[in-house]
Amino acid sequence: MSDVVPTAPEKPADEMENQIKSPDPLPDAPPDYNSHFVPGPPGRAVPPPVSYSGGFPVRYYSLQQPGTIPYYKPTGGTYPIQYQPGKYPVSYQSAPITWMPGSAPVPDCPPGLEYLTQLDNIHVLQHFEPLEVMMSFETNNKYDIKNNLDQMIYIVTEDTDDFARNAYRTLRPFVLRVTDFTGREIMTMQRPFRCTCCCFCCPSTRQELEVQCPPGVTLGYVLDHWNLCRAVYSVQNEKRESVMRIRGPCSTYGCGSDSVFEVTSLDGVSNIGSIIRKWNGLMSAMGDADHFDIRFPLDLDVKMKAMIFGACFLIDFMYFERSPPQHSSR
Repeated sequence: MSDVVPTAPEKPADEMENQIKSPDPLPDAPPDYNSHFVPGPPGRAVPPPVSYSGGFPVRYYSLQQPGTIPYYKPTGGTYPIQYQPGKYPVSYQSAPITWMPGSAPVPDCPPGLEYLTQLDNIHVLQHFEPLEVMMSFETNNKYDIKNNLDQMIYIVTEDTDDFARNAYRTLRPFVLRVTDFTGREIMTMQRPFRCTCCCFCCPSTRQELEVQCPPGVTLGYVLDHWNLCRAVYSVQNEKRESVMRIRGPCSTYGCGSDSVFEVTSLDGVSNIGSIIRKWNGLMSAMGDADHFDIRFPLDLDVKMKAMIFGACFLIDFMYFERSPPQHSSR
């Protein structure tokens, strides 16, 4: 046997080239699409941040998907970040509170009441508590006191334990603390518990509110008087001497109208001011979010202004405070 390995016969060079070439050869360069591109108006170029060190094109801070906020927020430089049009997350921040400018100390004026010497009208706005509606749990009341310019004057917060609030409801004894913009407590209002199971005309059942300003120093009292037709109150000084009267409407449950409580002199001839419970639509009918408008003369003694202000809260608890509905366990 010979050592020669048989091989296939060689093919001509033309046939070899035909087999190597594909039937659909690829183009040497991609097609030109410039004829289909319509350039838009030039946009404002955003310069890179000061700490930019390269690595990305000059017009971009980082690799971005369309419609997203840049990952990098420069801390220096004077150039604002330019966002592409689209929907971005909105930061829900509470609006800043604007407080009424303070005034210089006024002679014969308890500290903290200088604001009232400049006003003849204040608004008492109660906070709406969704927990009371959803859970039938009575919470501490909170009020914002504002002037006609929507500037905050005071914040009033109830300080009552959970048992008393939910056991006695609208008849509960309470302590209301009035603070100014510094958080200083400038006034305290206290309501003792009064039993209403006996005769309504008995003096021991009459509701009472003590106003202290500064806390610990009695400024006066607001007493409820039994009346068959309307709400009647007397405003007393620190010596328990009556100085003013408050007469309410025949019905405090009017739907769609304001309830006006007139502040008059003892003889009822002179009209001094008023406490108006404003009708707020469904908020007044279904929830505890009352709005009171208190009016008094500008030159009225500041202590009497504070007493009318305190009487507003006793009226609120007696006639407009709504207890959450009690869900039966059956």
